[in-house]
Amino acid sequence: MESHNGEADDLPPPPPLNAGDEPVKAEETNKPSKPKRSLIQRKGFGKKGQPIRLVTNHFKVSLKNTEEFFYHYYVNLKYEDNTPVDRKGAGRSVIEKLQQTYATELANKDFAYDGEKSLFTIGALPQVNNEFTVVVEDVSTGKTPANGSPGNDSPPGSDRKRARRPYNTKTYKVELSFAAKIPMSAIAHALRGQESEHTQEAIRVIDIILRQHSAKQGCLLVRQSFFHNNPSNFVDLGGGVMGCRGFHSSFRATQSGLSLNIDVSTTMIVKPGPVVDFLITNQKVDHPQKIDWAKAKRSLKNLRIKISPSNAENKIVGLSDRPCRETMFTLKRRNGDNGDSEEISVYDHFVRNRGIELRYSGDLPCINVGKPKRPSYFPIELCNLVSLQRYTKALSTLQRSSLVEKSRQKPQERMSVLSDVLQRSNYDSEPMLMACGISIAKSFTEVDGRVLQAPKLKAGNGEDIFTRNGRWNFNNKRLIRASSVEKWAVVNFSARCNIRDLVRDLIKCGGMKGIKVEDPFDAFEENPSMRRAPAVRRVEDMFEQVKTKLPGAPKFLLCVLAERKNSDVYGPWKKKCLSEFGIVTQCVAPTRVNDQYLTNVLLKINAKLGGLNSMLQVESSPAMPLVSKVPTMILGMDVSHGSPGQSDVPSIAAVVSSREWPLISKYRASVRSQSPKMEMIDSLFKPRGTDDDEGLIKECLIDFYTSSGKRKPEQIIIFRDGVSESQFNQVLNIELDQIIEACKFLDEAWEPRFTLIVAQKNHHTKFFIPGDPNNVPPGTVVDNKICHPRNYDFYMCSHAGMIGTTRPTHYHILHDEIGFTPDDLQELVHSLSYVYQRSTTAISVVAPICYAHLAAAQVGQFIKFEEMSETSSSQGGHTSAGSVPVQELPRLHEKVKSSMFFC
Repeated sequence: MESHNGEADDLPPPPPLNAGDEPVKAEETNKPSKPKRSLIQRKGFGKKGQPIRLVTNHFKVSLKNTEEFFYHYYVNLKYEDNTPVDRKGAGRSVIEKLQQTYATELANKDFAYDGEKSLFTIGALPQVNNEFTVVVEDVSTGKTPANGSPGNDSPPGSDRKRARRPYNTKTYKVELSFAAKIPMSAIAHALRGQESEHTQEAIRVIDIILRQHSAKQGCLLVRQSFFHNNPSNFVDLGGGVMGCRGFHSSFRATQSGLSLNIDVSTTMIVKPGPVVDFLITNQKVDHPQKIDWAKAKRSLKNLRIKISPSNAENKIVGLSDRPCRETMFTLKRRNGDNGDSEEISVYDHFVRNRGIELRYSGDLPCINVGKPKRPSYFPIELCNLVSLQRYTKALSTLQRSSLVEKSRQKPQERMSVLSDVLQRSNYDSEPMLMACGISIAKSFTEVDGRVLQAPKLKAGNGEDIFTRNGRWNFNNKRLIRASSVEKWAVVNFSARCNIRDLVRDLIKCGGMKGIKVEDPFDAFEENPSMRRAPAVRRVEDMFEQVKTKLPGAPKFLLCVLAERKNSDVYGPWKKKCLSEFGIVTQCVAPTRVNDQYLTNVLLKINAKLGGLNSMLQVESSPAMPLVSKVPTMILGMDVSHGSPGQSDVPSIAAVVSSREWPLISKYRASVRSQSPKMEMIDSLFKPRGTDDDEGLIKECLIDFYTSSGKRKPEQIIIFRDGVSESQFNQVLNIELDQIIEACKFLDEAWEPRFTLIVAQKNHHTKFFIPGDPNNVPPGTVVDNKICHPRNYDFYMCSHAGMIGTTRPTHYHILHDEIGFTPDDLQELVHSLSYVYQRSTTAISVVAPICYAHLAAAQVGQFIKFEEMSETSSSQGGHTSAGSVPVQELPRLHEKVKSSMFFC
């Protein structure tokens, strides 16, 4: 019997109010329960800015039959012998056959089936207990005769017209048990801003109807996206991986009604075709003999293949241990009554008995598609990978950049592709949608945006910086607070680089920007014999040199690396400098050294050494609404997870906090590791005994206090990145509680006011200017029409989209005790996109969140987690949160822990 937990995942999501209930630790449950906070309602609309007419990729949906009910049935699939069906993907064919076979008993109802455990109908099924036996022609398994020998079931030559054999059927038992009744009116209520517990469920049902519509057309479904098997949508990324372009679609409740959000989306698939070709490109070898078969076994497991000449489809279970010529099995003779049998190799059987010519398989392992105990072997050259199979391992840097580059689309192109898919998908013909009275408009929704004025910036010598289209520069200007680079040295890890020229240019460029760069103590070249040594050894050797030759610890080290991305020296070097010695460091991998390059490097160095490159005019005069009046701290919080292919790399939580109030341009960061794939930050408040707190927040509060003239923050504005709507309640009730507890721990009587804002980047809403090929201008904000009917949210494009289509950031205000007006809040968010010290551009999300990403990424490289990047995300990636002790990250040295080391 399968455990009950597995089943709970497939039921509809819990009603929104209780979504935050689960991660309460056991010991907390006996406390008296506090009243829960709920999301605040919208406080009105922004007015500032220049109006702009836009369209968005939301398509209006009209609902006619809101009186109807969806009935939710729980699907239990069993084989004839009552064992549960374990094979993924078996469900759809069984349910389809059920519908055909028992149409009258099921009152000719259409089903919306999610492919797993949930099935929905409009109105109830006639019987209460619905148990059926369904016989499905099992084409997919291409069953071989019972003795587990390779398909010797037909004489050679007759494969083409091979008749379906009776043993190619499979019998299933299907049990449909009533689970819930969901009123369609819940959707109508949500549109009026009255969400009920059924809203999410009702919208989920119509999402499932759309997914099913795509599944029937043979699409690959990935969450809310679908991908057609059309080679013109595939791009080769190298290594046997292809990018596949498809579409995301989801229903959303908005102020102007229900809308269908459609966007272009991309996934990775395994390159279809001969298995050997895939292995050769995947392992980057030039001959089948060079294939590493242990690696091959891991990368092929569970992939589906078609086996010629019968074209039967099977799943790869493994490989034979011996080559095809030496892999033996027992072949039973059909005609002999006395059941005589012979031992024969797979190779001889195919070549002699079946008359199939094998050119290269003899010396390579066979593919096993049987059961582990009863293998069924086929020569590898008869096996072809089926199209549209997801590739779930981590991509290399090259593959990733190739994917990004090839999936970019300019706004105009994206609009025409989306219009086209909506025409082609033909949703109007879907019987379930017709029965709900749902029709989908064919035109983009129009919305009113506003373009906010760019905030004014200050450079050194009291000069103003003029921004144009979200960009500016420091030509003929000085930095507002320039640090000096003294007591420093250069180290070179075998990069081909003229160090003398680099230093000379850096000193000259620094002088023009107001940074006094002294001559370095020395430039250390790596000992050539170390070049091939492991990275950690190389770093230690370099530090030995530095220690012996320098009079004292340097204040700054410039580190020259040979490769720009993925240098294996980078992590160990940063750890050595920042964690062990507390030395500020900047890595460079110069290819073209020009003035622009040097300026960018100096912006980073200046910020790391405690300087500031530019600041907002409203910061220098302090005149920010609400923020400049009383001590205010700004937090940026984020959790970054290992890439999807790594199921067991710890997640990394980072909290970035502002310092030196009334500034909002200076930040510091604290970073911790936590259980893999856990989205909630578990180390905000970590009391040890009665007098110590090892959490992230305490560090932020104490640093703010010491850097802001011994003032405690009376207001704390939190920007939280990367949580989905289903987790808002947890952020609002669990994380915010921990932050408050950390404050109380330092001073019981202290009650700061909080504003909590979630920023989302991975959503699918895009904006377009009708009849204009360009992206929306920086500073564009939208808070009407397609925003939430009740909750307080807005979209902002603060940056200039140079390539592809701008992705707006979706900000949700969950809580606001400070009492901002909508305009103040939008201006604050806009301003915080202009304080990012690493570039002279407005960025797409507030700087504290960007810094949290950077800090997590950098500290995450300090230790090489024992990663098994070969394991794919679909295999056992889910350990329950907190069940495994996680490798801890090294802490930063006192000297640098309050610096902008992440810049």
